Amino acid sequence: MLPNPGDFRRDQLATAALFCFLGFQYATWASRLPALKSRFDLGETQLGLLLMICGVGAAVSFPLVAPLMRRLGTRGLAVWSALALVAVLPALAVAGSYPLALAVVFVDGVAVGCLNVAMNARGAALEEHYGRAAMAQLHAMFSGGAFGGALLASATNAVTHSLTAHFAVAAALLVLLLAASRPRVLAEGQAPPPAREPAAGGAKGLRSLTGASRTALWLGCAMVFGTVTEGAMNDWSALYLTEETGASGRLAPLGIAFFSVMMVVARLLGDGWRSRWGDALLVRAGSVLAGTGLALALLSGGTWPALVGFACAGLGMAAVTPCLYVAAAAEGPGALALVAAMGTTGLLAGPAVIGFVAGHTDLTVGMAVVAASAVLVAVCSWRVGHKAPEAAAVPR
Repeated sequence: MLPNPGDFRRDQLATAALFCFLGFQYATWASRLPALKSRFDLGETQLGLLLMICGVGAAVSFPLVAPLMRRLGTRGLAVWSALALVAVLPALAVAGSYPLALAVVFVDGVAVGCLNVAMNARGAALEEHYGRAAMAQLHAMFSGGAFGGALLASATNAVTHSLTAHFAVAAALLVLLLAASRPRVLAEGQAPPPAREPAAGGAKGLRSLTGASRTALWLGCAMVFGTVTEGAMNDWSALYLTEETGASGRLAPLGIAFFSVMMVVARLLGDGWRSRWGDALLVRAGSVLAGTGLALALLSGGTWPALVGFACAGLGMAAVTPCLYVAAAAEGPGALALVAAMGTTGLLAGPAVIGFVAGHTDLTVGMAVVAASAVLVAVCSWRVGHKAPEAAAVPR
């Protein structure tokens, strides 16, 4: 019996609400990093440590995901981790000291890691179950959520500088998103796709030593570099605009907005591009575009060249993570969990590395590291087999 198209749309929207939820929550507090920096009187190195602790939480989540999924199921894991992310915002708003803020963002990292694995596993299962491409559009909802979070931050900052008021409004909107995902989210009957048979020889030996195939490890490396780029745009674009180009506080959140809106548009079109050109070309050409576009913007200097460079980074990186998740899903649930965990760690810990670099040099050099990271995605992806154009499912 063929799947009901109406069921596909409902399952897709329910899962998309979770992607939107995560992007909105992440951009909400990332957009207010300048305010947090001022509140606790932090330097770039201390701010980098704040972000790194979040990445440590994401890394800690990896060994927890499998037992939690067995105990709670994918539905329960998604719901409980999402509720934890709602609670993080008011906790961060009232945190009275830097050490307490570190503890809050550590919890945020753990919850982000759990939700990221759960929702991407469901996205891969959605494509497998219905035989239709969906991952790029799901990731578009993450970018859409980030865009909405950045716009809310800009609008709220124009009215009040209160973090408590801003985060209270954001938390209420997150609860509504979670409620929208609840009716059908993560149906337990849809299992992730089965693993491909491992390649002979070296890959088998590597799997026995590491628990992951060579392909999964290359995918993980590509995902780390890709999410470092994506995370840095969210975490450092506002500070780069204010501190390196002299942009006003009202213009600063537009760095995230330019990056995110290009990702939304490109990801909405991305499943069709996968069908036409194949996943490999999108990953390699896109990451090179992101790296070179950002590098040229840094060399040019100024607010508007920076915004154009951020837009190039968004356009180029848009299809990278969806294609990498699809390739990881083809390797099996274990590889998908590994790649998702590495991606979350890169998203949250990578920007901390940028902070340490900026603390010892300046933020322009830190952003140059981001541009190099984007290009490294293309290098890693040459060792990965992706869907050919004729093999990619066409969205209907």
